[in-house]
Amino acid sequence: MADVKYKRILIKLSGEALKGGKEGLYDDATVDAICRAIKGCHDDGTEIAVVVGAGNIWRGGKADRKIDRCLADHMGMLGTAINALYLKDALCRQGLDARVMTTVEMVEFAEPYVRDRAVKHLSKGRVVVFGCGTGSPYFSTDTAAVLKGMEIGADALLFAKNIDGVYTADPEKDPAAVKLDRITYTRILKEQLKAIDLTAAAFGAEYGMKILVFGLSDPENIRRVASGEAPGTVIEP
Repeated sequence: MADVKYKRILIKLSGEALKGGKEGLYDDATVDAICRAIKGCHDDGTEIAVVVGAGNIWRGGKADRKIDRCLADHMGMLGTAINALYLKDALCRQGLDARVMTTVEMVEFAEPYVRDRAVKHLSKGRVVVFGCGTGSPYFSTDTAAVLKGMEIGADALLFAKNIDGVYTADPEKDPAAVKLDRITYTRILKEQLKAIDLTAAAFGAEYGMKILVFGLSDPENIRRVASGEAPGTVIEP
């Protein structure tokens, strides 16, 4: 058993993470590896919640077809609910007791999100997967993750990305970009860095939430970060 640094964490997974760089909506081997890492954290004694995005299904405001933004975001929320149900099933196959809670009511498929009920699930060792973001258009799942992390009293937020941390610029466009071990929300907001959604950054700055950004090329990074190793970037006030 690894040392537990954080008693309760919230993991933000993008929809793209469920694809593992492959074609299609999901890559089963990638999702199973992610869920094994989450189980490892759980076995270490960490309480775990997950916010999942929907980029593998629907890109919302970035859709090619011109569509009303509110409607596009509603479709994205439905996409996150589909991903949450898929992730729940994969977690259960690892032997975990997982529950899906959504901010938009769909009681035939998931529990409505109620903060006290979510905290009770976590305290009983259940993994809670949150779907439908904040339940409102215009807010990203990054923002939903910070909001839910605050509500459930998470000690840290783990943002699993397709890049291994926060850089001074986009490393795909600027070869001089430098990876940062630590960065403040103030700098992210001032320099408009695309590490996380800027609304999420402003919210995290106001309430002092710690965010750990790391690459998901190796899903075991989830467990490493949860145990106190820092292969990515720490964002703090």
